[in-house]
Amino acid sequence: MRQFLLLSLAMVFAFSACQSPQKTEQSGENPFFSKYNTEYNVPPFEKIKAEHYLPAMEKAMAEHKQEVDAIINNSEAATFENTIVALDDAGKMLSEVMSVYYGLKSAHGTEGIMKIAPEVGKKMSAHGDDISLNPALFERVNAVYAQKDELGLNGEQMMLLEDTYKGFVRSGVSLPEDKKAELREINSRLSELYNSFSTNVLNETNKFKLVIDNEADLAGLPESAILGAAETAKEMGMEGKWVFTTQKPSMLPFLSYADKRELREKLYKGYYMRGNNNDDLDNKKNIEEIVNLRIKRANLLGYETYADYVLEERMSKTSDKVYELLEQLWDRALPVAKKERADMQAIIDREKGGFQLESWDWWYYAEKVRQEKYDLDESEVRPYFELNNVRDGAFNVATKLWGLQFEEITTEFPKPHADAQVFKVTEADGSHKGILYMDWHPRATKKQGAWCGAFRKQSRRGGEDIPPVVTIVCNFSKPVGDMPALLSFDEASTLFHEFGHGLHQLFSDCTYQGLSGTSVPRDFVELPSQIMENWAGDPAVMKEYARHYKTGEVIPDELVEKLKNSGQFNQGFATTEYLAAALLDMNYHTQKEIKAIDVNQFEEDYLKSIGLIPEIISRYKSTYFMHIFASSGYTAGYYSYIWSGVLDADAFEAFKETSLYDQATAKSFRENILERGGTVDAMEMYTNFRGREPKIEALLRQRGLE
Repeated sequence: MRQFLLLSLAMVFAFSACQSPQKTEQSGENPFFSKYNTEYNVPPFEKIKAEHYLPAMEKAMAEHKQEVDAIINNSEAATFENTIVALDDAGKMLSEVMSVYYGLKSAHGTEGIMKIAPEVGKKMSAHGDDISLNPALFERVNAVYAQKDELGLNGEQMMLLEDTYKGFVRSGVSLPEDKKAELREINSRLSELYNSFSTNVLNETNKFKLVIDNEADLAGLPESAILGAAETAKEMGMEGKWVFTTQKPSMLPFLSYADKRELREKLYKGYYMRGNNNDDLDNKKNIEEIVNLRIKRANLLGYETYADYVLEERMSKTSDKVYELLEQLWDRALPVAKKERADMQAIIDREKGGFQLESWDWWYYAEKVRQEKYDLDESEVRPYFELNNVRDGAFNVATKLWGLQFEEITTEFPKPHADAQVFKVTEADGSHKGILYMDWHPRATKKQGAWCGAFRKQSRRGGEDIPPVVTIVCNFSKPVGDMPALLSFDEASTLFHEFGHGLHQLFSDCTYQGLSGTSVPRDFVELPSQIMENWAGDPAVMKEYARHYKTGEVIPDELVEKLKNSGQFNQGFATTEYLAAALLDMNYHTQKEIKAIDVNQFEEDYLKSIGLIPEIISRYKSTYFMHIFASSGYTAGYYSYIWSGVLDADAFEAFKETSLYDQATAKSFRENILERGGTVDAMEMYTNFRGREPKIEALLRQRGLE
């Protein structure tokens, strides 16, 4: 449930605050020290400089400490309002500062931001421990918890009380002082290691370049990939050449279409060897220390493994339940992947290639199989998936389901980056719902992947509704010359996915900020996002948003049919590579002994033991597995996508049983899932919507794994 007092995860703890003006020596007035005075109270991004963060953070931590001291020293007996609610209200300025810092560190990690990251991590770790390990504060929380059944609390209040109490207990507040000191050291060191790991991956990603100066080496590539590589080369001062990087929009087209096999190998190895080159950016020692410190931390807190500690607060509850699901799917997916491998090897043999399929060949020959079996070439599809049209398609689905309206703000308005788009979101009746930023394209200062966060979370306190400020960040193919950003269908699905997270934040209707928005179990949070992918791929919906970027022609029925027919194409690969990563994550975090770890051998031995075929590499190899080693967010939790996949496939069938835009079903999904945040038990939320617990059959049908 709620990540209690882990303010280093401030992307989910954002709030508005009004602070007294104060000056900094570096650049005049610190924007965090006064009321923003911006439209919709968004952060004044253009005024915020790297040198503002540390002074603002220190002032905010001091204020937070004063607020906590006031709770402890309150002469009145502890009550729900003066202790639990007061704690939820405390630290608003700190949440505000850190939501901006961590949001920009991920999306636009400039040299100034990255330089202070180690100090920020250590200070935030120490501050969080000062609060969560404070026995006097816990004494008051415990006093309220002890009388919880006599307080007449409503469901949301009871959930806040439960989460607050558990947050203290799970943070180690009851440990003896020597063990608390040890826990503090572990937490501090982990914050350093997370920063080191993520910085290494970012630097490795930016470091590798496949430079091509012979046009013949571009054989097989679509025009859009060639133009993009030429533009990248020009930006890097290598005009007249072509540069491909390990960013997915650059790498995947090359792996899918480039005829030069040795160049595909070079690029793919550049990708999967990140953090594993025995140099100053190597992550193997970081991983070894992280895994062992997590075991040590779990043992201190009374758990046998780190997975036991993490899963206690998830829907799955135990590692046995996680393994049960993953292994059931593994047994279905691996035979399909082997059949896909055989299909590709048959093409190699028919073409007299004279070699066995390797991992860097998979995308190239999978594309050949797709064209052969389904007469579908992805380069046919991209012209119909222009970025802004896909975005508007997602907006249109939300409008038809729930009446939301999206108005782009094109006048001067604070933005986290100049490339970002910004939208005012309103209900059907025109009432303000929130602000939505959308930041689409790769850059050297942005980490890989796609995500959704909040610069301010929704809440309702003292009669005031505080609307959210949401940000969606992606790494999609850039516009090139006169050609706009054209997406693959996978990228279009990713846009709908992240938009689903955004809707979860925007629809939040909670009183307490600690429970609002996406403050739900990690294996439930992907339900609102993944269900939106179903609309992205529905033929009727596709006809509404997929238009040729030049002619405006609606995607032809023939192409829609090809996409539909190929919907389960390569699902053995996609499911197997994902499951391999999820199982690897679990294997790291079900370890019971602190010991030396040879990361490469550990990974190889485990993946071999479960039967992963050598032609498929785990979706994330250990040394760049950001989900589990750059923070604690998805630790022992990467399985969450497939756990939520069971939920989303089953939930979407509720719409299919009625209609795509059935208003009663949409209303129920909004009221029981999207609005509730973490105020209701996750399974209870689901059963309130569906009328029963989820069934796995819909997922198996969806992926062709029946």
